[in-house]
Amino acid sequence: MEQTAIESSPGTLTEQRISWLTLVFGGLAALAAAILHNRVWGVGLIIGAVLAYFNFRWLRRGLDELVSASTAQADRKKPQVPLGLYFLALVRYGLIGLTVYVIFKYLHVPLASMVVGLCALGAAAIAASVYEIWHPVE
Repeated sequence: MEQTAIESSPGTLTEQRISWLTLVFGGLAALAAAILHNRVWGVGLIIGAVLAYFNFRWLRRGLDELVSASTAQADRKKPQVPLGLYFLALVRYGLIGLTVYVIFKYLHVPLASMVVGLCALGAAAIAASVYEIWHPVE
């Protein structure tokens, strides 16, 4: 099976690295919080990290579709963005917000722990960027 241009782009390995590092950092932080501080905080951290992981995957998929649509319309003067992409972007943030609200309201997981768990994506992006600096692809 042949790879498409998007699947074989130079940033694909970095994107995959960011995906799994998000879960690793979130899991390690959750484990440390559960052992050292509070088990409920550990649950909140892992929930936030998983939400960050899904947010990154959905964002990646949306951007890949946007690149495909713009490439297909390269000869047009005024290319159009598919309306579904706008809808998916709104749904992505709405789903994350709704999930955090339901978990906070009904499971009584601290909101701050979930927000800190969402930061695992930022830590993963920084770590993947530093790795790329230290190990450049020729």
